[in-house]
Amino acid sequence: MLAGQGGPAERSGRGRPPGGSELKEAAIVQAARELFVRDGFERTSVDAIADLAGVSKRTIYNHYEDKRTLFLAVIRETYRSMIDAIDAIIDKHLTDVADPEESLAGFAVEAAMLAFRSPERSAMIRLMMAEASHFPELQRERMRPFSVTDRLAQRLAGIAQRGLLEIPDPDEAGDHLFALTFGQLNNRSLFGTRPLRDDEIRRMAEGGVRAFARAYRPGWSAGLS
Repeated sequence: MLAGQGGPAERSGRGRPPGGSELKEAAIVQAARELFVRDGFERTSVDAIADLAGVSKRTIYNHYEDKRTLFLAVIRETYRSMIDAIDAIIDKHLTDVADPEESLAGFAVEAAMLAFRSPERSAMIRLMMAEASHFPELQRERMRPFSVTDRLAQRLAGIAQRGLLEIPDPDEAGDHLFALTFGQLNNRSLFGTRPLRDDEIRRMAEGGVRAFARAYRPGWSAGLS
């Protein structure tokens, strides 16, 4: 078990959450996320998490083996909710595609607006980067069986099968699309540290899609041979 650690001053809790294991677990994750983002992993104590969540330390240990396990659970849960939302955007824009560039631009802009208007997402990315050297799991573990780029690869493969794009390797193409859109936005915003205007997000997302569509347009690779 984890002994209490020193950390920031204890905060008055939000009150004891309603009964039920799932509700208590949700309260623990919410409180832990807030404190990990604010104070970092080392400076956040289990006592502080329990106080903010309105539960006992024993309740936390009934759900999580130690603070490290809780930290990884917070990372997973944060990314699970974000990926679920982006999955819905993929379904909205990349089903029954007629114009690949238009559909991909619609996806990229809406997903980027969601991601880069989420302070929680940006803060969690920075937290992961800060703690990665102490958590090998963050470097090798996927938060879900399929990532966003995996899903993009599946949709890109379907578009290619219809002859709308020429994509020899859908996994590589998914990585390219992500790098040209979200990667560029991450770099420009310093992973959410620098706020971006809506017009900046739209311009970079649409520009990345245009570059992708040119690179993968039918017949392009044949012209290089």
